[in-house]
Amino acid sequence: MAILNYQPPTDPFLDILHQDEDIIVLAKPPGLLSVRGRAANHQDSLQKRVTDVYPNARIVHRLDMATSGIIVMAMHKSANQHLSAQFAERKTQKRYFARVLGQMSVSEGEITAPLIVDWPNRPKQKVCYETGKKSLTHFKVVEVGEKTTLVELHPVTGRSHQLRVHLLSIGHPILGDRLYTEAYTREGVTRLWLHAAELGFYHPTTMQWMQFAIEHPFAIEPQLIGL
Repeated sequence: MAILNYQPPTDPFLDILHQDEDIIVLAKPPGLLSVRGRAANHQDSLQKRVTDVYPNARIVHRLDMATSGIIVMAMHKSANQHLSAQFAERKTQKRYFARVLGQMSVSEGEITAPLIVDWPNRPKQKVCYETGKKSLTHFKVVEVGEKTTLVELHPVTGRSHQLRVHLLSIGHPILGDRLYTEAYTREGVTRLWLHAAELGFYHPTTMQWMQFAIEHPFAIEPQLIGL
């Protein structure tokens, strides 16, 4: 799916939470690609902004363009290998927050629907119990509003669009999701209400546990014009 009218935010151009010789931790705003796109007008990304200043920096993991929150990048090859292994071996700690459509009736639980790319409609993903890859998300309800629910999410696996498709699969798509919700549900909503609020990992050199957090911006339930 092409990105229409890509206009990434520029203020601040880079929001650096922590930096040393081995890592740089940043807050990515919604609307900015994590990595460069193929099209000429999709080159601006968090990756490019960092490598323009630090050419040896390397991407370790990604957030969807529409998702805001914390990303760590490696400043050199060995740090990248160490951090990438932590993500692959599920040694990192990740916490997200989202507002979803509808009032959730359970206070907490887990979603285990296996996921795979929906090839005719890529980059969309889908649930498939025959060929999908094992996926696991823990969730906990924070607040039930009039038309939406604020949830805390802990993805154990890191499948593409995992949180978006898992919540959709239980009947509660994330507010403002342009890939997985109908247009009428997005009237008056300008962004995807998904935020990577917390990230923990071991420093690749000191082995010290590091934890970073950014408060989510979803405390107030929006007025949904189309519902």
